[in-house]
Amino acid sequence: MKTDIILAGVGGQGILSIAATIGMAALHNDLHLKQAEVHGMSQRGGAVQSNMRISDKPIASDLIPMGAADIILSVEPMESLRYLPYLKKGGWLVTNTTPFVNIPNYPEVEEVLAEVKKQKKFIAVDADKIASEIGSKRSSNIVMLGAASPFFEISFESFEEGIRQIFGRKGEDIVNSNLKALRAGREFAEKNR
Repeated sequence: MKTDIILAGVGGQGILSIAATIGMAALHNDLHLKQAEVHGMSQRGGAVQSNMRISDKPIASDLIPMGAADIILSVEPMESLRYLPYLKKGGWLVTNTTPFVNIPNYPEVEEVLAEVKKQKKFIAVDADKIASEIGSKRSSNIVMLGAASPFFEISFESFEEGIRQIFGRKGEDIVNSNLKALRAGREFAEKNR
């Protein structure tokens, strides 16, 4: 088993928490993991991306070649389009539909989503709306992870365990709100794939 993931978004949207949770889930299954450095975190609102590779065999490189990513998980719709050349044929594009407008010439959201919908396999979810509806506005990134979780060869329970490990020191309420967000994202993906 091998899964190559590109995580994309902008600074401050929780890419590191997504990566840490995926990492814990992989380790929970005794899988090998390599992650390229996360780029763009030096500035809130700057572009952020990370390569993450998971396998049951040792991994030589932490970088994903063009056309080889199994999943692009993006918490920002325009950022999802930036990495499309990395998505393999038959790979999944999972993106938030809520834009983070951080440039003056940001395209119309409808144009961006039209490009997303040209993909054969995509999940476009309003993670911000779902997070707000479940009472946890700050957990839209975990809603996104839940929406991408069906496309990993890792059990959903392992992602739940990853949430417990990553957020456990912040208290039971934070753990539970993130578990709720993870489950809400998963439910959306199961209904809309």
